[in-house]
Amino acid sequence: MGRVSRRAFHEFIVSIVACSALESAWGLPLRQTSVALLMSGVITDGGWSQLAYNGLKELQANFGFKTAYAENITLAQMDQVARGYSDDGFDLVIGHGVEFSSTLLEVAPDYPGQRYFVTTFLPQQEVPRNIMYVNMGYFGAAYGAGVLAALISERKQAVGFIGGDDDPNQQRIKKAFIAGAQRTVPGILALAIITGDYDNAAKGREAASILIGNGADVIWHAADVTGLGAIQGAVAGNVKVMGCYSDQTDLAPNNMATSFEMNLGGMVISIAKEVAAGTFAGGVEWRPPVNQMWLQKCGKNGDHNPRLVSADAWKTFQNVWSDLAAGRINVDALVT
Repeated sequence: MGRVSRRAFHEFIVSIVACSALESAWGLPLRQTSVALLMSGVITDGGWSQLAYNGLKELQANFGFKTAYAENITLAQMDQVARGYSDDGFDLVIGHGVEFSSTLLEVAPDYPGQRYFVTTFLPQQEVPRNIMYVNMGYFGAAYGAGVLAALISERKQAVGFIGGDDDPNQQRIKKAFIAGAQRTVPGILALAIITGDYDNAAKGREAASILIGNGADVIWHAADVTGLGAIQGAVAGNVKVMGCYSDQTDLAPNNMATSFEMNLGGMVISIAKEVAAGTFAGGVEWRPPVNQMWLQKCGKNGDHNPRLVSADAWKTFQNVWSDLAAGRINVDALVT
């Protein structure tokens, strides 16, 4: 290689400093942050996995992150896949779902320089400082759904909830929905059926038919595929319905008052940005406000269908929603 003049060397150094200053000025990371998203589902499921994957895509397209993902991961594969991405040096590994909780809890201590995030509740009081869990506000969202269901009920006799697996969280979601409805409209019945299945649309339709037969004129679900059947049952019974997890307006455009969509994409982006900024606070359970974690969506209508939700009802709901976000309503105390 030929000799480099002092002037050329000086200009080279100046250019590096200028590029670094430009990156800082635009808020870009000086080192590309890498994020891997691990999923037991598929990125085309229209809900849980796809919404998180959308956040991953945005990280790459709009923020310059290096990204990778793996879908359809079985329990037997989780440790190997998580360690594979860790060995590849990914700065952040996200396990999307409760099924990744134990695996990443075991993996994280072996890679202290990297960060891990699991989209479920903190499994125990003490966890490594490089792993974070999240309380996604299911119970606050359910309380809000109960409030809105009672407000938009025409007859003010009964509203209904349809759940999936008969597990403690679904039971608490049911309690929160009932509390929200009955504390909003005294005397209204809040009926609920836990079907015991997340993946049976026929059970959802049957449950909706039973609730409607008992006077419910608004239905909300938190039951995945079973919930799709609940929406079909609400349409067949010509009652109002509210979606869950994603914007489900297209499934029932004439009956859908709103959907409670989980902001999973925003969650992925927020955590990745914290890692890039060096502000990731592991060893804890993150508790984002319910109005940050859950969004009301209703297709082209915006956040609700004005034909099915009056302006007064929406205003009242928004006031309660703000109280939930600010912690002025203690839903945890209502569902224990």
